Amino acid sequence: MIVDSHCHLDFPDFADEIDAVIARAHAAGVTRMVTISTFVSRVERYRVLAERFPSVFFTVGTHPHNAGQEPDVPAERLVDLARHPRCIGIGEAGLDYFYDKSPRDVQARVFRTHIAAARETGLPLVIHARAADEDMAAILTEEMGKGAFKAVLHCFSSGEALARLGIELGLYVSFSGILTFKTSDAIRQIARELPLDRLLVETDAPYLAPPPHRGKRCEPAYTALTAAILAHARGIPPETVAEATTANFYRLFDKAAACDGVAARAGAA
Repeated sequence: MIVDSHCHLDFPDFADEIDAVIARAHAAGVTRMVTISTFVSRVERYRVLAERFPSVFFTVGTHPHNAGQEPDVPAERLVDLARHPRCIGIGEAGLDYFYDKSPRDVQARVFRTHIAAARETGLPLVIHARAADEDMAAILTEEMGKGAFKAVLHCFSSGEALARLGIELGLYVSFSGILTFKTSDAIRQIARELPLDRLLVETDAPYLAPPPHRGKRCEPAYTALTAAILAHARGIPPETVAEATTANFYRLFDKAAACDGVAARAGAA
């Protein structure tokens, strides 16, 4: 069993064949998927997908690219939406200075609101961090000092220092198809050195398809390819990575564990 801890099944890329996409994921051993929110205003889309497919969960939040369009969603609204039984996380939210599609101060404010919601609900925060290592580290350190919260640094492409700080703060780190790219030696080195019990795998589909699908639309089935590269980088069997990352997923996303009835196994892993 492999979990795609981060994909975007509501995107138009999948609209015409969502049933086939889910079926291919299951055939590849990817038996759980989390469709991640990019706009709070689109929460109904995520809810419908999670209610339609038993293997799909969802989150609620505002992507940093969209923070300028949803700058004032209060933490209370996120908390209320997160009460849905198949909503298992907050986000994705964070900082993206690579594209700078929203003002940086607005990104930071929206990010802190999501942290507050994660802290209140006890659900993990899905963090987007790109080209913003210094500010991300500062916000995470400051906010963790105000009160603990659970989180994952998703689609990790940042520097080693942020990865290690995340681990020190109790966060998890998730690797996408970026891990498989020829130019990603530094990311593979980070993946090799971090504790196995803090790692997740994902696709970020429809983006970042790993070889041999590079340049094409990505889909959840390809999580297995990233897991195989993670296993190769660490010098361990793919089955070990599948078992560990699945246990890690259920430990972090414990609301999903409760839904699936695997809380005890995940907690003991």
